[in-house]
Amino acid sequence: MRTALILLFLLALAAMPGALLPQRSLNPPNVTAYIASHGWWGTLLDRMQFFDVYGSVWFSAIYLMLFISLVGCLLPRTFEYAKALRAQPVLTPRNLARLPHHETATQVDTPADVMARARARLRGWRLVEREEADGARSLSAERGYLRETGNLIFHFAMLGLIVALALGKMFNYEGQVIVKADGSEFCNSGTLNYDSFRPGLRVDGTDLSPFCVRVNDFKANYLPTGQADSFTAKIDYQADDDLATNTWRPYDLEVNSPLRTAGDRVYLLGHGYAPTFTVTWPNGEQRPQTIQWRPVDNLTLLSEGAVKFDPPGVTDSEERRKRQLVVTGLLAPTALMHDKLLTSGFPDLRDPAVAVDVLRGDSGLDSGRGQSIFGIDQSMVDSGRLTKVARENLKPGEAITLDDGTKIRFDGVERWVSLQVSHDPTQLWVLVSSVFMILGLGASLTVKRRRLWVRAAPQDEGRTVVEVGGLARTDQAGYGEEFRTVAAELLSPRRGT
Repeated sequence: MRTALILLFLLALAAMPGALLPQRSLNPPNVTAYIASHGWWGTLLDRMQFFDVYGSVWFSAIYLMLFISLVGCLLPRTFEYAKALRAQPVLTPRNLARLPHHETATQVDTPADVMARARARLRGWRLVEREEADGARSLSAERGYLRETGNLIFHFAMLGLIVALALGKMFNYEGQVIVKADGSEFCNSGTLNYDSFRPGLRVDGTDLSPFCVRVNDFKANYLPTGQADSFTAKIDYQADDDLATNTWRPYDLEVNSPLRTAGDRVYLLGHGYAPTFTVTWPNGEQRPQTIQWRPVDNLTLLSEGAVKFDPPGVTDSEERRKRQLVVTGLLAPTALMHDKLLTSGFPDLRDPAVAVDVLRGDSGLDSGRGQSIFGIDQSMVDSGRLTKVARENLKPGEAITLDDGTKIRFDGVERWVSLQVSHDPTQLWVLVSSVFMILGLGASLTVKRRRLWVRAAPQDEGRTVVEVGGLARTDQAGYGEEFRTVAAELLSPRRGT
């Protein structure tokens, strides 16, 4: 057990880098930035797997050794406990006066009467009555075996928890996706459908639980202070046989009320706004686009983002790079103007407005490098390949006309919701193991092992000397009071001199 405790401490110590350093499974860009900013130190940590702590060789080795240590500790204890359950209580000591708890009295009852009264009082104890050589009779009683039972249950449940967490780490997955609340659908058919996806060690994304979710509407209630009161997404979902019959089932998805389907859980994480812009080129061709913008102020939901357009009918790549458009800026769901500076006064969609910059040139979409949908490639701006051609504050229905006749109209705002899909096949076993750990720990802390002996020795003139001795097998606290109560009941009837 000492080895298991040391390994448990080492496991907690080994998990600390996972909380202090960015992890590649959670945020690869942060890991890359950390390594680049810390030079040789960052490279050394990467080689030592400090950015993949929970999948590292050394963390797995500690985990495995802890598992082996617990098994090696529990098996012998279980066999010894099984032997103890079959064994009889120990013989009555010759000198009960040497025990920590001892009382004696002389009675007129016969030894048989004393033993009968003791058996009745100690009902529920493990009892063995013996007849001694001098005619005396003794009773050995023992109680508190549930203490070791609780101890074993606690440790076996801990072992089960370790196994469940290890299996969960291998076969779980978690992904986040943003879905517009206008009837848009999301299907759990592959990793490409997610905005971010974290697979378990044995998950490759080809065997996800099949289901689909359709977000029809989203309602948010706010207090007068702007603090959120409740979020509700009106969704439909289909799974299992519903996919074949194209049957949709309604569900009100709330923050603390996830959808459980196909073995997965769908959580409502948050929400935001997606502005719609329509570009009309000089030739009359129009192209609307709605892209979600991310909140930069969680209290007022002031949001930022970028909407990117390719020019129509341009096949030459060089010419297309010169004429791409980007609309970027801020969105306020409830607009407040300070001169020409736009801010938001409330998170609900009461009086939306945008403050946008329009940029023309090479947006970097054809460069082959990934870029965020919420911003622009700043290197294109710094190099002069993407330049600002207009800046304006717009309300829904208002438009900007560029120098070449291109018109950009702000049409309005739609809502989006952020969903998280979590799959953990061992979640139930983790819960069961945790419950049994609590029950076992409670039993091991509250139940006390104790022994009690009663000896009745016949004397002259029909008298009987009755001795009662007690011994606590574990903590002495509390047993003295119990012993005195039992001894008083056994010794008080018709006490003689």
